[in-house]
Amino acid sequence: MDLNKCMIIGRLTRDPELRTTANGTQVASFAVATNLVWKDQNGQKQEKVEYHNIVAWRRLAEICGQYLKKGAKAYIEGRIQTREYMDQSQQKRYFTEIVTENLIMLDRANANNMPGGAPTQNDAPPVPQEPIIDQNTPVGESQNNSDEDEIKVENIPF
Repeated sequence: MDLNKCMIIGRLTRDPELRTTANGTQVASFAVATNLVWKDQNGQKQEKVEYHNIVAWRRLAEICGQYLKKGAKAYIEGRIQTREYMDQSQQKRYFTEIVTENLIMLDRANANNMPGGAPTQNDAPPVPQEPIIDQNTPVGESQNNSDEDEIKVENIPF
């Protein structure tokens, strides 16, 4: 049995770039930075930043393009994929990315991204803490058997 699964939590280093393929499929690409912090042998704090290329397809790409912005914190779950291409000097190059399958927006209701500003407590429904977007579950289908725990893309207020 093989397994190719990646889970990261980090901040976007740039706004998602939303494109449409020749056959009309939406694709979004962006990068996420993750930090590793540790103490060395002398007790000094050390930090290393890793940058991850992310790609999302179809409806998930549209959601990324609409709601994610540079600096936003997100949980990305997907698989690692390496593509190869020829550069301008005809040398073979490799590009590794995470193909997103699930996404959780971790920033609290991005008020700056909402049309018309943030809703007030009186005129808006409660905002879920962690809206879950699952690329593998068709929109409108439940991910579990409990209707009260279900979060549908159509019901996300931001």
